[in-house]
Amino acid sequence: MNQDNITETGIPRRKALGRGLEELFNNEVLDYSTVEKNILSETPKDEIIMIPLEELRSNPYQPRKVFDQEALEELASSIKEHGVFQPIIAKKSIRGYEIIAGERRVKASRMAGLKEIPAIIRNFTDTQMMEIALLENLQREDLSAIEEANAYRKLQETLSLTQDDLAKRLGKSRSHITNILGLLSLPQSIQEDVNNKKISMGHARVLSKFDNPEEQRRIADRIIQEGLSVRQLEEISQEPTIIKTNPQRTKTKEPNEYTYLQNELSEKLGTKVVIHKNKIEIRFVNNNDLNRLLEYMNIEVGR
Repeated sequence: MNQDNITETGIPRRKALGRGLEELFNNEVLDYSTVEKNILSETPKDEIIMIPLEELRSNPYQPRKVFDQEALEELASSIKEHGVFQPIIAKKSIRGYEIIAGERRVKASRMAGLKEIPAIIRNFTDTQMMEIALLENLQREDLSAIEEANAYRKLQETLSLTQDDLAKRLGKSRSHITNILGLLSLPQSIQEDVNNKKISMGHARVLSKFDNPEEQRRIADRIIQEGLSVRQLEEISQEPTIIKTNPQRTKTKEPNEYTYLQNELSEKLGTKVVIHKNKIEIRFVNNNDLNRLLEYMNIEVGR
């Protein structure tokens, strides 16, 4: 590394690590980009070392498996011309190093023909590496709604957070968290349609309010084949018929004075809500979906 970049400092190695971790895991708001910047700014330059690219491997907890090839080629071209400005963060492992942050830089550097890359070495635990990978994943601009929902669910489980806590830590509204997590109740095939950009998040949110998986799949196929807009889908969801597995059999619904309230509750809870004959019916598709609803309503059930 260029000797001009080496300075003497009295900041202990552990202090730079500790402050970064404290911000990441204990602060009110989880912000991956701020933590990475703090680790970079607080690391003495003589602790930035050059690591052979062949000794680096991906973070085993990184949920992102596919990278935009065109964007990688653009980054590789920039690295060829200017080099790697920002060091990656890595962890020493039994064989070589595991990437904690900066996998795109590693891939682009390999494409650019480099043999080594600047890196900061930190001894994160496996749990911390998982949390960092999930938070880094949430920074992606091309993140699908389903990938976002899975990241939220994993963060909830890993950090033992309620939906309220998660909303505060991520700086999101409670309704956003609830609506996104509600998408995980959709059939797997529809979740894949969202990931593949065949169906938008808006479509998926409306689909999650339909009564059953067969109905959801049938309407999803119409969205793809007919190019239905979200507004058209909402109109279909308000049609005075209940779609059965057999499309020739329909049942007319009675006019409901509580339609507006049903829609409001469905929007808040992220699931189908029916008000009829002085009863409120809240639909759920599995135990995870039921637990999500109970948590939203602050209902604790003893075991």
